[in-house]
Amino acid sequence: MAGAIGAAKDGFLDRLKQGRIPAPVTAASLNDAGLSRTALAGVFESQLKSRALDLKARQLGAEKRGFYSIGSAGHEGNAGLAHVLRVDDIAFLHYRSGAFYIERARKVPGETPLWNMALSFVASSEDPISGGRHKVIGSKSLAIPPQTSTIASHLPKAMGAAFSIALARTQKKPDAPLPLDSVVYCSFGDASANHSTAQGAVNAAALAGYRGLPLPLIFCCEDNGIGISVKTPNGWIAANFGARPGVRYVYGDGRDIVDAIRAGRDAERCARLARKPAFLHLRTVRLMGHAGSDIESGYREKAEIEREADDDPLLHSARRMMEETGVSTEDVERLYHDVSASVGRTMEAACERPKLSSAAEVCAPLTPMKNVAAPRKGALAKNAPDDSRARQEPQHMSRLISLALEEAMMRDRDVVVFGEDVAKKGGVYGATTRLQQKFGPARVFDTVLDEQSILGLSIGLAHNGYIPVPEIQFLAYVHNAEDQLRGEAASLSFFSNAQYANPMVVRIAGLAYQKGFGGHFHNDNSVAVFRDIPGVVLVCPSSGEEAVKLLRESFRLARREGRLVIFLEPIALYGTKDLMREGDGVMTAVFNDIDGQANFGEPHVIGAGRDLAIISYGNGSYLSRRAMNKLAGGGVEARLIDLRWLAPLPIDAVIDAIGPRKNVLIVDECRKTGGPAEEIIAQFADRGLNYNLKRIAGVDTFIPLGPAADEVLVSENDITAAAHALLGIKPARAAE
Repeated sequence: MAGAIGAAKDGFLDRLKQGRIPAPVTAASLNDAGLSRTALAGVFESQLKSRALDLKARQLGAEKRGFYSIGSAGHEGNAGLAHVLRVDDIAFLHYRSGAFYIERARKVPGETPLWNMALSFVASSEDPISGGRHKVIGSKSLAIPPQTSTIASHLPKAMGAAFSIALARTQKKPDAPLPLDSVVYCSFGDASANHSTAQGAVNAAALAGYRGLPLPLIFCCEDNGIGISVKTPNGWIAANFGARPGVRYVYGDGRDIVDAIRAGRDAERCARLARKPAFLHLRTVRLMGHAGSDIESGYREKAEIEREADDDPLLHSARRMMEETGVSTEDVERLYHDVSASVGRTMEAACERPKLSSAAEVCAPLTPMKNVAAPRKGALAKNAPDDSRARQEPQHMSRLISLALEEAMMRDRDVVVFGEDVAKKGGVYGATTRLQQKFGPARVFDTVLDEQSILGLSIGLAHNGYIPVPEIQFLAYVHNAEDQLRGEAASLSFFSNAQYANPMVVRIAGLAYQKGFGGHFHNDNSVAVFRDIPGVVLVCPSSGEEAVKLLRESFRLARREGRLVIFLEPIALYGTKDLMREGDGVMTAVFNDIDGQANFGEPHVIGAGRDLAIISYGNGSYLSRRAMNKLAGGGVEARLIDLRWLAPLPIDAVIDAIGPRKNVLIVDECRKTGGPAEEIIAQFADRGLNYNLKRIAGVDTFIPLGPAADEVLVSENDITAAAHALLGIKPARAAE
């Protein structure tokens, strides 16, 4: 078996036998690192196991018995960070962190890291973290959420998790999953350090540190000097991150396990004791190419590859072992073969374990775990403003949303509201009015103007038992940060087999019909970005009363089912009070008179007319209600089916609501391409339903400024005209 593994050459054994042991690269001593000889031997064994797994995984990949994998070879110095940190310090890991995982597992009796990783490498359904859905490094018991990011998109949530620990300490939160004295560890590569998510997260952490806010966080950049085939300029990471205000910069050489541990302890002291963010710059090398399918010789000179192999961290650790413990070259070689043989047997056995075998099995975790933790009752701050009168008088949508948020925060102390301008200002549209005065700055606060940081903060808070309510100021601003929802928050339950979830209610002001606004930022009429994300719940109210009921259900979904809810609020309806004529007040409601909540997946049905069923949502429902009044004047009785739930689309309930009606008009306020109407029509076709069907939707364009917007958006007249055409009513008759 050892011979088979050796076929995937890493060069370590040959150099060891030839006595090609590299000279020391640091002057760090065991005493400097607080490391015993016994502990050194244990960490070295974890490094060897990680290398053996890499080699065997590549062999299985070449034999078509394994799958694409990115190995940890050259990065085994991160085992030193696992040695330093506690098992309950949550770790968001770089994909080259096999040695970290193995060393952390070594601290917990009964853990079987080799078997677990082997199952992951071969996509077995018995893989204890992802259930065979992805090759990820993760473990619930080891506080390692599975991480699939390759572009540093996990850094914002690491920042958020560290913020949540500080917040929990301030609030004395008794049930925080993350210990109040713990730190957050987050590792990534030098190439991904250039990504906007990394830059934004480090900036947010630096700002917190600069302001003196506690943030127990360690960012660890494992710098191997290359990203796939593109080299990182020498000195770039130190120059970029070495003098950030508010962040302590620590350098360590990951080739030398002792120095890696020394630097790790330095960074840990900064994060755990001083409660300040640290940037740990760990020098590493990359061996055997970027991934199993990578041919490194195609873009690197042979001499360069050889120089990297000469600096193999295992060779440096072997030297340390021989110098500090007195073992011989033969002893190290024997240990290498023993570890390799054990790993080989483990991987071969894993190949025989079952795989996922049905779509139902694959999709099961998309409905996250049941989160049955009872909410902690909230309380108003001292001298909080009294809104009892506001709750007894008719209010428009934005004020009702504010009152609904107050209700949620009173019911559940873990609900926190944050975003740009939500605190003293109360939101651009007043939807968070006076909430900070009522609940204090620990539960309602402003953030940096960076949507990636806002959503990452939300994910991190959710990891620590909070129900975050981030506000995104405008719908189009999500596009700056959509991967935080798509690639991070929504995927966590899937890749952890529902062991982790990201419960949150993301409030987004959006959609069109705003007078005086144009462009794609403040007047965006597309929801396509959310509707194809598996597992996400997308909600859109069409009135203030509906907003209250839907918010109540959204909080239930987040708290009880671990759901990621996108709550899309139509800006144009925020202040709308009247439906047909000035002063009718139909679009307002008295908060204290709004009973219950909107059941998940249940549309709101208005009217019993048998002539026509109108399907719509948001502004479209408002316009449709106006059109229905006009249609009724011409003898046409209609029923409006207000979808409310845009994802997952409640198609069965919609069909039930249509009932015997044969004429169906879909009013989709979004663009024709990518709007909910597309799925509705496809579902009708799939089910063989032969309605007399018509769709009207917005034009596929960005929205222009001023009256020109009316030319590309669905109007009330469009709806009445489409209804008449569907029913075969001629314009002349319609005018009568």
